[in-house]
Amino acid sequence: MRRPPAKSATPARRATLPYLCGAVSGPLFVVAFLIEGATHTGYDPMRHPVSSLSLGPYGWTQVANFLVSGLLLLVFALGLRRDLRAPGRRSTWGPLLLGASAIGLIGAGVFPTDPVGGYPPGTPAHGVSTWQGRLHDVPFSLLFFAALAAACFVFARRFAGWGEPGWAICSAAAGLVFIVSFVLAGTGFSREGNFAALGGLLQRISITTGFCWVGLLALHLPRTLRGSVPARPSAGLP
Repeated sequence: MRRPPAKSATPARRATLPYLCGAVSGPLFVVAFLIEGATHTGYDPMRHPVSSLSLGPYGWTQVANFLVSGLLLLVFALGLRRDLRAPGRRSTWGPLLLGASAIGLIGAGVFPTDPVGGYPPGTPAHGVSTWQGRLHDVPFSLLFFAALAAACFVFARRFAGWGEPGWAICSAAAGLVFIVSFVLAGTGFSREGNFAALGGLLQRISITTGFCWVGLLALHLPRTLRGSVPARPSAGLP
């Protein structure tokens, strides 16, 4: 007797999966680093970067957080690239930028950061420099932050073209908060200016803002793409 062919996922299920991945990626990443930051000995969430959680005896948990959250974000970006091809809802740069930010997050997990600010305990307060740490910072961490900020502004323009001014403003505001808090966090980590003791907090504000926007985008876009996209041409929009 011939076996019946294996059932494949339905089109609806295939279409929903990327959005579920996008909605889950942010809460997973944020909740994980909040728990780790509260439980790692010698770690100060106000001063130390999230990436420092990749170091020390339990650093593998944050490495896994980078990799899993990055893969979820990448699946979301690939799903968007498929769905944002139709006339009237086309967007090239939005999905590409989300995909680039996902690659940056994955790379930040593959290449651990250097010790900084005396963490892990026993390392110099001024930190050390290794080739893995330099790759973690540039290109991967920088790619994550820069690409995600740019994606916020690209989708702000897209939502304006789709006739959703509220989402356009929300996306632009998220991008602004994301990039400003990232720059201020970098100032704090360099131990310069008035933000030396707040670098970790400012980075958390940046990451949480960016991932909240990604999660809300993943929850909202299916409704936008099902019928609220205007039929007018979108020439000139990215």
